[in-house]
Amino acid sequence: MMFCGVDEAGRGPVMGPLVVGAVYVEDDSELREIGVKDSKKLSPKRREEMYDQIISAAEGYSIVMLSAEEIDAKREKQSLNMIEMEMFAEAVSRMPVSRVYVDCPDPNEDKFGYMLSVRIGNTPVTARHKADDTYPVVSAASILAKVTRDRIIAEISEEFGENIGSGYPSDPVTIAFIEKRLKENGCTPKHTRNSWDTVKNLKSRLLVRKITDW
Repeated sequence: MMFCGVDEAGRGPVMGPLVVGAVYVEDDSELREIGVKDSKKLSPKRREEMYDQIISAAEGYSIVMLSAEEIDAKREKQSLNMIEMEMFAEAVSRMPVSRVYVDCPDPNEDKFGYMLSVRIGNTPVTARHKADDTYPVVSAASILAKVTRDRIIAEISEEFGENIGSGYPSDPVTIAFIEKRLKENGCTPKHTRNSWDTVKNLKSRLLVRKITDW
């Protein structure tokens, strides 16, 4: 019977999309041979190499994305965990499966698994923290999601004509880029998650200073 692994990339960044990947297989032996693991433990080059290998080995796959603007709109009414759950449900809806394995974003694994199961027709769900370290099919999904997001971030840098960094709040290149645009234009650049506290704090500090200076 077919089973599916699901994981995300881009939950925490202040810029760029949230991407969810799903990989469908009947047997994960080929994924094991490829050597899939948590995408964060692989170099960008190795992830890119594995991307096509995973697609060839899988029975199917799907990618679901939300832009920064869509995330901000949804966060007015939903928690990030609920947004992610909806994306997981959409990602696994492509093909019928006997079980779904997911990297759980919620502290309560059983609750998250149950709620996701209800949304996908009561298909059994195994929701575990660090599932991308435990289940090869989830590792494969994490790689597809990460490569997809990295490619989009590269496209965003091209759109602006300068490097925006990784999009994460810990990346000084990303923060410097947002600060620069705030100072120049009085607003954050496109693809910024304005509902993030990091961005709110930047806006408060820089825009208040600008008014005070005036």
